[in-house]
Amino acid sequence: MDDSLEMLGLADADGGPVAPDCQVFADDGRIPNSPLATLLFRSRGVVAALDREAIAARFERLFRANGWRPSWRGGVYDYHHYHSIAHEAFGVLSGWGRLRLGGERGEDFTLETGDALVLPAGTGHCHLEASEDFLLLAAYPRDQRELDLIRADPEAHDAAVARIAQVSRPPHDPLGGDSARWWA
Repeated sequence: MDDSLEMLGLADADGGPVAPDCQVFADDGRIPNSPLATLLFRSRGVVAALDREAIAARFERLFRANGWRPSWRGGVYDYHHYHSIAHEAFGVLSGWGRLRLGGERGEDFTLETGDALVLPAGTGHCHLEASEDFLLLAAYPRDQRELDLIRADPEAHDAAVARIAQVSRPPHDPLGGDSARWWA
């Protein structure tokens, strides 16, 4: 049995994934956001023996096993943007970062090593500040092979809303929970 959830501090008492903090952000006319909740899975603490590469390997294994394709490592752009044709997940490999989610009038969230974040298609996100070692692993549902990047722009809004409505819902979140539980 894979112990990645436990090692990343993301297991609940029964060994399943911890319940996420769920946030829904309003459409502001520039960034559509989504009627689906943004999911923030807070780590209870990564096992100290894991270095950044071991954390990355655990997240990659979890994401792949649950139908999410690991794609790149890096940070988040420092301008408000969203993706209209794919949901996006992050696993925090090291450090901490503060992001604003939901657009310019959204909310600020601090992510730390071991946390996982799922942004439904259309959800605005922007880097505000981070530790020098802040590094994310990004992943996308297996059937969502392309990614667009749209800045906060009222002229792009309506066409993006139509594309967002067509994005499929994966059966599982990247940690293995039933997506319908969070995205009813």
